[in-house]
Amino acid sequence: MPFVTIRPRSRRAPGLLLLMLPLVFLGLTSCSSIDPRQVDVDLPSDMPEVKETSFDKPLAELGRMTQIYGKRAYIQGKDITDFTGLSTYGYGEIPRDITEMTKSALNAIGGNVVYIPYSPVFINNQMVTGYSNFQGKLIPDVVLSGGITEFDRGLETRGSNTDFGVTTKPFNVNESWVPGDTISLDYNQEDQDSLARITLDFNLLDFQTMSGVARMQTVNTINVYKAVKEKELGFTIFGPTFGLKGTVKKVQGRHAAIRLLVQTSVLQIVGKYLYLPYWKLIPNMKPDPVVLDKIRQDFRNLSQTDKVGEMQTCLYLKGYNVPVTGQLDAQTQSALTSFKQQYAVQGAGDAELYVALWSSLGDNMEQVSYRRELLARALENPSQQAAVAKAPAKKEPAKEVANRAAAPSEKVATRKAADKSSGKKDVPAQRRASSGPAAVASTAPSEIKAAGSVSKESTPVNQDKDRNDIAQVLRSQPVLGNKNSAEAMINERRMAE
Repeated sequence: MPFVTIRPRSRRAPGLLLLMLPLVFLGLTSCSSIDPRQVDVDLPSDMPEVKETSFDKPLAELGRMTQIYGKRAYIQGKDITDFTGLSTYGYGEIPRDITEMTKSALNAIGGNVVYIPYSPVFINNQMVTGYSNFQGKLIPDVVLSGGITEFDRGLETRGSNTDFGVTTKPFNVNESWVPGDTISLDYNQEDQDSLARITLDFNLLDFQTMSGVARMQTVNTINVYKAVKEKELGFTIFGPTFGLKGTVKKVQGRHAAIRLLVQTSVLQIVGKYLYLPYWKLIPNMKPDPVVLDKIRQDFRNLSQTDKVGEMQTCLYLKGYNVPVTGQLDAQTQSALTSFKQQYAVQGAGDAELYVALWSSLGDNMEQVSYRRELLARALENPSQQAAVAKAPAKKEPAKEVANRAAAPSEKVATRKAADKSSGKKDVPAQRRASSGPAAVASTAPSEIKAAGSVSKESTPVNQDKDRNDIAQVLRSQPVLGNKNSAEAMINERRMAE
């Protein structure tokens, strides 16, 4: 029987492989994207952008709210820094000084809130050089102090790992140049995330007494996250191994998170100090019990006529054509019934009903602003005064306004010495009296005018008389739009000079 010899065809493979290797090498080197000698990277180029956050609009709306509710405040800010020490020893994960962030947040409010910077060195240098002096400078009501009090890193770290691998059976490749005879696939995925927490404390100090204003503080916390994800895929074909690997690491910006924390805290503490329904400006924010308790207490302290007048003022600003007379007439009762049905106020007393009326003004500030202007015109028009109040205040003559602006008598540094010489006693800023519209309506015009001039003094007590209740629209010096806002007062003084 003849023998047949079968020669493996693959013995010629080494020769062909040697011929193909130079061609493959030339092809790879001709491709600039694969050639390791042609390494380059393109950097993106972006134009500067306006920094916007989700709290820019609420801060501006808070300024508008101060005009609607007739509130005003001069606020000075101290240096707001990091008290944890991690800004120095924590590789700069958080900023050491956030004073400028606080300034920007306070200045973004506008309206009847004026930010007064704390810069004694600058003022002293201005006086020495003769560029300016301390005359005519605004005196703040309160001082904002605080800082970063907590920065807890690694509060929670979680990780997960997924591994997958499969290997085929040997293919029995009887070739000496083949290093292996199996094919395998390996996959790995690893995730890790961690949580850190930053806390910011704010407190208000009375400028005159340098004592803390009771219950005027905020403690807010924000969570910041860091995550790492890695994927790896490997192939093994008869020995050689090829792999793909990708890694991504994302860290939530600590500085950006602190800016949001500062804006939230500024909005909260200013709204609380002025007793405004600031929670209406932020979705899903709970009402502030400090503000609600103050509004209820002020309402309970009013006479029955003043209580009715307060409700009538709120109803008028809400869009109900109700005269502000202090008398519970049929028109007022009908408006109250309609309001209860619209806002589902069930079985509440007069105080709770007033709180619901008072806080609802923040739902539609555009309408309230318009109605406020209508009420101002009614006060200025003698033919319509009876429909709003019995004895509305008279408008100050322009000459008296100019003289008052020229003489540094309103909210300036020179009033401090005059108050001391007259024996006036400073009272903490949190002691704020309130009076209803009925009391203002029954006051003689001369008495109203005198009270209006006293309220312009620079002590915190007199300044607070203009910011206690929504019935400011019936006062002799109402804060209607920008008519008597802080910006208008500054402009009057400049024009007089």
